[in-house]
Amino acid sequence: MDKPLIVIGHRMGQGKKIAAGIEKAGGVAIVIEGMAADMKLGDVMYENQADLGLSFCGSGGAGAITAANKYDYKAKHHLRSIEAGQTAIKEGYQVLGFGFMDTEELGMKITEAFFANKKA
Repeated sequence: MDKPLIVIGHRMGQGKKIAAGIEKAGGVAIVIEGMAADMKLGDVMYENQADLGLSFCGSGGAGAITAANKYDYKAKHHLRSIEAGQTAIKEGYQVLGFGFMDTEELGMKITEAFFANKKA
């Protein structure tokens, strides 16, 4: 199976820890640089034909909702745990909106869930 391409849009311009986790788990990460990067998530996903998009902001919704509205990606937002993200992957969501959670563990677990879901 090819490596999944996962785009990260973080409201505060972060996301490097998540990207490190994605890459450790065998995925490829694109971190959108700069403040309000979450609002560019759908555009960057579309331009790169990404497999998944991860949006991070205080509420966990803005970037995911914008990507869903603009490009019709199946999005789940206001997620507050890694487990909620794993469940969303199993349910076939393409864009996940989280509160602020810039951790390697999140990137690893989401990528692992993507691989597991593709095998199922």
